[in-house]
Amino acid sequence: MAGIAITRMELTAAQVRAAAAKVKDAVAARRMLAIALVLEGVDRKTAAATCGMDRQTLRDWVHRYNAEGLSGLSNWKSPGRQQWLTPAQKAALAALVEQGPDPERDGVVRWRRKDLKRRIEEMFGVVTQGRTVGAQLAALGFVRLTPRPRHPKADEAAQEAFQKNFSDKVAAALPEHARGRPVEIWLQDEARVGQQGTLTRVWARRGTRPRGPRDRRCKWAYMFGAVCSARAASAALVLPKANADALSRHLAEISRQVAAGANAILVLDGAGWHCAADLIVPDNLTLLHLPPYAPELNPVENIWEYLRKNKLAITVFDGYDDIIDKCCRAWNFFANDKSAVASITSRRWAQVKL
Repeated sequence: MAGIAITRMELTAAQVRAAAAKVKDAVAARRMLAIALVLEGVDRKTAAATCGMDRQTLRDWVHRYNAEGLSGLSNWKSPGRQQWLTPAQKAALAALVEQGPDPERDGVVRWRRKDLKRRIEEMFGVVTQGRTVGAQLAALGFVRLTPRPRHPKADEAAQEAFQKNFSDKVAAALPEHARGRPVEIWLQDEARVGQQGTLTRVWARRGTRPRGPRDRRCKWAYMFGAVCSARAASAALVLPKANADALSRHLAEISRQVAAGANAILVLDGAGWHCAADLIVPDNLTLLHLPPYAPELNPVENIWEYLRKNKLAITVFDGYDDIIDKCCRAWNFFANDKSAVASITSRRWAQVKL
């Protein structure tokens, strides 16, 4: 037995066999049985063959047993791949991504994986692959999204104040004759729909580039839409122009949809025809204008996106009458789905109790 003598003698062969019977690791149990055979004086070749290993392997496990005891007969667990960035470095990477690149310094207007790979090497001295950078961004909760449009003159503080103080603004805007009456909050906007239409995402096989029809002619109409999310009520017109006369007609239609005995606060943007001196505002409507350059506060904008994606995109309009017809059908598709009206247009800041 030269070369594989067991020097660790605190356990007998019987005790080693008893331990092998209890262990859940079948591989470790086989090694224990081999050690028990050696303790009983079985020759190296027989002990190894009996337990399904060669003599050199048995010799290695005897050395492990001598050094560590029974625990040494189990496979060592791999600590796994060492993290390539520390928690502090990950936090710095997340801040870098959220801040966005400096076009002058980084030479790009959006981060690409290879740009971040270079910055990681500069900042932390860590060399990695672009694919690893993408996996790390996903682990940090980042996904690729299309930014929402934001006007360069938008005042975020004014928008926040408008939402925070909306109830006070409503109370101040109410005319004397409307005080004490039920108040509804309506939101209004308009969108141009025409032959130079839009495309939208569709399901297609990976690696393909699906095609969709898109007209190049120039006829269009304007959809005027308004909603009261609390009642899932709506009012819309499709008109040839967007001006004070068209809006006056829409205000009259909204007025007819307001609940009997109630007064409606109509929230809308500051377009020129929304502030025109010749605008005809019904007695049961009160106009309240959004802060300048703040279309993201108006949920009617989301209606237009919903209609374009589901009814008005990938469409060829034969002419003006066809535009009118399809716009009306599109709005009715939305307005008849009360759950969609409420979910798309509901905003917590616009829920007022006076």
